[in-house]
Amino acid sequence: MTGTPRTLAEELRTRTDRGLAGLLRARPDLLNPVPGDVTQLATRAGTRASVIRAVERLDRFVLQTAEALAVAPDPCPYDTLAALMAGDAGDPAVAAELPRAVAELRAQALVWGPDDRLRLVRTARELLGPSAAHPSPTGLGPTVTEAAAGMSPGRLQEILAAAGLPATHDPVTAVAALTGLFTDRERMAALLDTAPAESVAVLDKLLWGPPYGGVTDRPAPHLRWLLDRGLLIPAGARNVVLPREAALHLRAGRAHHTPEPVPPALAPVTERDPQLVDNAAASQAFTALATVEELLKEWDLGGPAVLRAGGMSVRDLKRTATALDTTEQLAAFWLELSYGAGLIASDGEADERFGATPAAEEWLQLPDHERWAVLVAGWLAATRTPGVVGTADAKGRALAALGPHLDRSPAPEVRRRALALLASLPPGASVPATAVLARLRWERPLRGDAAAGQIPAPAAGRTPAAPVPAAPAAPAAPVPADDLRSRLAQGSLAEAELLGVTGRGALSAHGRALLDTAADAPPSPADSGAAAHRAAALLAPLLPEPVDHVLLQADLTAVAPGPLERPLAEALGVLADIESKGGATVYRFTPASVRRALDAGRSAAELQEFLTAHSRTPVPQPLAYLVDDVARKHGRLRIGAAAAYVRCDDDALLSEILADRRATALRLRRLAPTVLAAQTSPDQLLDGLRAMGYAPAAESAAGDVLIARADTHRTPPRTAPVPVPDGPPSPDATLLTAAVRAIRAGDLAATAERKPVHTPAPAPGALPRTTSAETLATMQAAVLTHSALWIGYVNADGAASQRVIAPVRVEGGFVTAYDHTSDEVRTYPLHRITGVAELADDSV
Repeated sequence: MTGTPRTLAEELRTRTDRGLAGLLRARPDLLNPVPGDVTQLATRAGTRASVIRAVERLDRFVLQTAEALAVAPDPCPYDTLAALMAGDAGDPAVAAELPRAVAELRAQALVWGPDDRLRLVRTARELLGPSAAHPSPTGLGPTVTEAAAGMSPGRLQEILAAAGLPATHDPVTAVAALTGLFTDRERMAALLDTAPAESVAVLDKLLWGPPYGGVTDRPAPHLRWLLDRGLLIPAGARNVVLPREAALHLRAGRAHHTPEPVPPALAPVTERDPQLVDNAAASQAFTALATVEELLKEWDLGGPAVLRAGGMSVRDLKRTATALDTTEQLAAFWLELSYGAGLIASDGEADERFGATPAAEEWLQLPDHERWAVLVAGWLAATRTPGVVGTADAKGRALAALGPHLDRSPAPEVRRRALALLASLPPGASVPATAVLARLRWERPLRGDAAAGQIPAPAAGRTPAAPVPAAPAAPAAPVPADDLRSRLAQGSLAEAELLGVTGRGALSAHGRALLDTAADAPPSPADSGAAAHRAAALLAPLLPEPVDHVLLQADLTAVAPGPLERPLAEALGVLADIESKGGATVYRFTPASVRRALDAGRSAAELQEFLTAHSRTPVPQPLAYLVDDVARKHGRLRIGAAAAYVRCDDDALLSEILADRRATALRLRRLAPTVLAAQTSPDQLLDGLRAMGYAPAAESAAGDVLIARADTHRTPPRTAPVPVPDGPPSPDATLLTAAVRAIRAGDLAATAERKPVHTPAPAPGALPRTTSAETLATMQAAVLTHSALWIGYVNADGAASQRVIAPVRVEGGFVTAYDHTSDEVRTYPLHRITGVAELADDSV
């Protein structure tokens, strides 16, 4: 195609296959479904929803360029755009970056046309351009022509006279004369030199927007001076507006108060020894593993109940936070981290509760670095956001941990981008979180809360209600620091530190390995998993080696000088309670903890042997006495289910229990010399007698002692929650290639020159119409001549389409042909072909 393209479709038609693939990769929503031809692609690229999605992904300078085009003449020469962006004084940084911005807008199909006739697509102009209800982000108002559309011809002539311009014969030339005055720098400067100081002050307040102000029925003299010369034009009964041309003169030609062609620098940079950063990150990674282990241990016998609306109650979240010795917000993070890794879930029973999954058992058996890889891989891809737990949703309902409505689709992209910015620094270097947030806001200024479904209004504020704005209007402010994207970034940086991806604010070596995936598209789960395992391999040497011993002390404590081997840690966790954590973990032995070990099936001799085998110090006498004393009392009382009963070979002990006033609530009565019956459940009876200082044991219906093990409650197998995608998935190279070929083939069918047939030509865009005999004869001839045909086809659902086919065989009421549109061999029933036409020579 030669000459200047007249439409976006014509320009897209001139692009190379690589150019079309780039457009589809940048705007994947255009692929669903694959457009039938270039015209459909251009139409879809101009729809409001697609343009909003594309505009939301522009960086601040490219967005500013699009905003300038929205207030520029249509079409706009490149030099005019450059003047709007750089102003009369010029700006080397703007001039250097403007070609990139225009090229990006072209690649996204938001701008088309040659440099001397740049056109912003109509939908983008409507979104970003000014209107009375939706001011422009630039703060500029309507043009003189737009603002004066309803003004009487007599009033226009009065304005021309007051401005020192000659009278004209009609409103059109009057408006043109006033526009010429406002766009002439010398004449406009001369006019403003004669303005009262109060009038100039009013213009200064309206200068950067909003351009609208309120007036009374009898304006003050300084306002009347502006109204008489068209520097303020009525925009309603009590409102006025500053025309765009006048504002641009006052701004020295700039559309924006502060163009931002260069992203904010990541500064100040703090440099540290990379080895110290890696060690700090490894320490945090080990703490994260220990915290998740503790959470799973806490839920070994069953977790909290699931709320009717889903999630955990506030009370259960507080209990979990207390058990983990952390805050409720951090407890929500550890819960969501475990949930995202598939380690905890609801059991799905009628009385639904949370609990550890079977995958948790497998996870606990993995080496430390591999367990870290599982957690981090799930965290990187997760869209669930624990930072919103406790806040209210759109209906005012509190969001619960592990509940619904916690997904925030941009989270994975923000998380990876924040880490990528840290990865751009030298190893061991860090910057304040505010610098990372400023860069992210520059890269995606519209991806905050206000960008959900519409382009935000400028930040300058509402139309003032006073005769003039009460205070100078600030330039368009950046997106506030509490927008969704910033909150996600802040949470991601804090979570990366908790997980040991970063250390002391700097990205660790294993953290950098996490990002070692393709940068042009989100990584696949397989790529993310491979990167996580590479990172884990780097982390493994930094984690402390587990030890196989403890140091028993006379005060009934044991000190673990490092992380214990898993079997030892599990056994000691049953026999003793953790008293303190840190570089060394302190365990305390109590009667209750020893009884817990006995309930788990250990005997006193086995416990003594266990302590002797794993202690580097002799077993202290008080600890040996404690074990023997608890074991001697353990199991003398046996509790089973009648409602519940207590049996004991020592009838004197049962008499003692009956006489104890503390047993009144258990409602006990003697059935036999060695048996008491209770009107409570076995669990309540166990707890009640233990509170009285006894050591009963539960027994089964067969009379055997029940052994309480830590892994008795597990949910059915549950898969980890699937992340909620942020829009259509990014297409791979195979899909892009197939889509481009389909679009080209469809475009060929729609635009190929066709030979005339003996029947009346179809209307433009209509399917060809031929009789059944003519269709069959033309098909048979095409088989002999190996030529291509243009057909109209109606499928079984009644959908009509146009196709270009090369018939291979005609028999049995069917034609087998190579379909250029779908690039495959297909068979078509002849009765569904509405008509056929030969293609012009060299069309295929």
